[in-house]
Amino acid sequence: MNLNLTEDQQALQDTLRKFAAKEFSFAKRRALAKEGAGEAISATGFSPAAWQQLAEIGVLALPFEEAYGGLGGSALDTMVVMEELGRGLMIEPYLGTVILSGGLIASLGSDSQKETLLASIGSGESLVALAHQEPGKAFDAEVLTTSLNGPGDGLILNGNKAQVLYGAQSHQVLVSVNEANGISLFLIDSKAQGVTWHDQKMPDGTRVARLELNQVSVSEAARVGGKGAAGPALSRAFDVANAALCAEAVGIIVTLIEITSEYLKTRKQFGVTLGTFQALKHRMVDMFVWSETARSATMLATVRVATGTAAEAHWACAAAKVQVGDAARFVGQQAIQLHGGMGVTEEMAVSHYFKRLTCIAALFGDIDHHLGVVSDVLLAA
Repeated sequence: MNLNLTEDQQALQDTLRKFAAKEFSFAKRRALAKEGAGEAISATGFSPAAWQQLAEIGVLALPFEEAYGGLGGSALDTMVVMEELGRGLMIEPYLGTVILSGGLIASLGSDSQKETLLASIGSGESLVALAHQEPGKAFDAEVLTTSLNGPGDGLILNGNKAQVLYGAQSHQVLVSVNEANGISLFLIDSKAQGVTWHDQKMPDGTRVARLELNQVSVSEAARVGGKGAAGPALSRAFDVANAALCAEAVGIIVTLIEITSEYLKTRKQFGVTLGTFQALKHRMVDMFVWSETARSATMLATVRVATGTAAEAHWACAAAKVQVGDAARFVGQQAIQLHGGMGVTEEMAVSHYFKRLTCIAALFGDIDHHLGVVSDVLLAA
């Protein structure tokens, strides 16, 4: 795979960067992150106007096939988008709706489901969340407690889900259940009878929710994919999501380096700028080296997701999550320290970027989890 950006990808990158700079200022981001804290779940926690603008740019339809209203974008296109979302520290629910839910619908859905759902996601009309993780269980658990009872169109869902990205703000939700010795997915209305959301705000301002399902009626028409056949697609969806998160983290890491470099060029101590101190120059070089290793690992994960086998993609995404997580921690800590005491304040952008990096490291498996994946592969080789 040629990793050099095409003219179209460069244009997309430039468009998103200008869009973030013009429409998504740091002050606006802080206001959105605070919205709805401790209030009713109707608060969006993101900018609906910005979401519609992303739809008009074509970003929301980018990964989907042209036959279903998409643009037929590649894994590298997604990497470009996620990196720019990271640079702009945008708070929109792109990961949960487009990459996770949209990817699963594109992989498992019927033609009619794809035509309807992917088009509505791509146009910005629908937010779809994935409810898979359960309280006290890992994100990739193969045995779920969420139950499905009843024959035919009398199916009933019961259970609890955790860490549903923008679940309370969604219009529809994909719910995973155990069925036929496997995992099945059903698409339900987020406001259906028996559905209860407990909205929460993560440290970086993004929104997650806990979901309670109490005697929720579903029909066979709501099934996405075959009975008990969603397991492999879910595994791939989380690999794709982790590769996307790594790309977002790279965008944040690069931006932290730029912000810190600019600060060192202007902040003075003992009558000279901090950037003239040799020790601080060495720190900046170390930060740059870590950023390059993170980008390389992310590119490898992106390539494996696009062209590799399921096992190759799983290993590469796990390795990238480890490498990017280490890079994020190092660069984030250095950026905070080089800004001095101000680095941890709400008024400084570096603190918000570092919070987002910390949340990225915990989503869909932390460093320890993915180290286990990598070590298992190496031991089996």
